[in-house]
Amino acid sequence: MISYVLRRLGTSLVLTVLVSMITFFLLSTSFDGIVRSILGTAATPATVAAKKAEMGMDRPVMVQYFDWLFHTVQGDFGVSYFTSQPVGTAVADHFTVTLSVVVVALFITAAVSVVLGVLAASRGGAIDRFAQIASLFGYIVPNLLIAIGLVVVFAVKLDWLPATGYTPFAESPGRWLASITIPVIALMMGGIANLSAQIRGAMIGELRKDYVRTLRTRGISTRSIVLRHALRNAAGPAFTVLSLEFIAMLGGALIIENVFALPGIGSFSFNAALQGDVPIIMGMSLFGVLFVVGINLIVDIINGWLNPKARQQ
Repeated sequence: MISYVLRRLGTSLVLTVLVSMITFFLLSTSFDGIVRSILGTAATPATVAAKKAEMGMDRPVMVQYFDWLFHTVQGDFGVSYFTSQPVGTAVADHFTVTLSVVVVALFITAAVSVVLGVLAASRGGAIDRFAQIASLFGYIVPNLLIAIGLVVVFAVKLDWLPATGYTPFAESPGRWLASITIPVIALMMGGIANLSAQIRGAMIGELRKDYVRTLRTRGISTRSIVLRHALRNAAGPAFTVLSLEFIAMLGGALIIENVFALPGIGSFSFNAALQGDVPIIMGMSLFGVLFVVGINLIVDIINGWLNPKARQQ
């Protein structure tokens, strides 16, 4: 198991370095435009060249990248070109808002999907038909359309929830919950559709296997067979789908945040990209890659624990 984890860690490290390197090289093609946006449109070529030299942008790109990497490894992510705010602080503040929405949506998605998928596979009948209809609804209806419908009903007509804005949890837990309720529901729908369908299919496959019939002949209760045996064997693929849903929710949150005026990484990264704020963009890229890689690593470890055959891959 230790060698399996070390292999996954090595792969994750290489992936992180490659993504950061590619991002930096792509940004380097627009250094002239970035410097002009800092100095203003009236800047002369000589002024631009002097500013590039001051910022170290006149050095070879590879030298600049390894200089950034050297400081980043030491915890120095640099400062914003336009606000002079430390990158680590800025990214963490906005990332916290996004995670407060995505993590809540992910946990509810996992809980609802497990219950729905297990009941649909083990009980069948009306519950199974309901699960399939719910999955079809989640596949067909876009999250953005769901979000708009929820705003019209719960924010405009009923006035139960705020239509836009965000309240930090430390300021008021109740208002924080109200501010993220509609975005969370909008993010959940597609995830529940995918994950519940995956769990349902995997559970049906497990419940048809020989070992389940053997357990039944030994007098093991259906509840124990479903929850202790079949669900554990079906959990590996479900964890993989859950990790993909988490990444999809991060992407969906970028749109949802703009719709609901949430100060998360969506609007923040969009503004940074428009300005060409390289330190912020690199910090956002690094945080995002590390988070995604970390989630995938956790899923790989769980899969390796659940399925010893996965450790050999």
